[in-house]
Amino acid sequence: MATFNYSTLLPPRSDYFRASCLAFQSSGKSWVVLPKRSFRRRRQFGIRAEINYVNADEAKELVKADGYAVVDVRDKSQFERAHIKSCYHVPLFIENQDNDPGTIIKRTLHNNFAGLFFGLPFTKQNPDFVQSIKSQFSPNTKLLLVCQEGLRSTAAARKLEEYGFQNVACITSGLQSVKPGTFESVGSTELQNAGKAGLITVQGKISAVLGTILVCAFLFVTFFPDQAEKLLPPS
Repeated sequence: MATFNYSTLLPPRSDYFRASCLAFQSSGKSWVVLPKRSFRRRRQFGIRAEINYVNADEAKELVKADGYAVVDVRDKSQFERAHIKSCYHVPLFIENQDNDPGTIIKRTLHNNFAGLFFGLPFTKQNPDFVQSIKSQFSPNTKLLLVCQEGLRSTAAARKLEEYGFQNVACITSGLQSVKPGTFESVGSTELQNAGKAGLITVQGKISAVLGTILVCAFLFVTFFPDQAEKLLPPS
């Protein structure tokens, strides 16, 4: 009577498959080995670089001592108000000038609210962002990505990470947290104020003027009560 024995063999130096064999034993004790293989898919574990989040002083050191190139990913309007000298400008979002009906409606609503009060342009994601970076830098280049609040630079860093860039850093809270004089800058305002525009800026100036007038009036009444009494109408 013939008997069947099933055994599993794990060949040395192999991570790719598990080999099995079916052994047939006859009454004459002869063996017939029918090999078979059960392949097992090997998991691939990609090594992902961690984005380096730094404050303004640490960012300055990265540029000065470690040779990081500064890439400004803000829109054109904020970049023109103020930017770090000798940086590269590759916006993550560009102005949306599409003229399909849906875009026209959204742009009109935006310009009458956020655009009017905060001076924010109506934008869309830059489809050439990654390609623009790749055309100027190799994946091994050390890059410091900057934006105004830190959100766009983080999104840009994650996108570049997917395309193999391994040495990427961002300023936590963005350029709005950079103190004057930390970086040599170019533009009509300080780096931390480049995000302020529209009616909110006018409102801020009006508030500053009114505040100054009120402070001066308070000091006048406090230190010169007699003159103030003559100027003020009787109650």
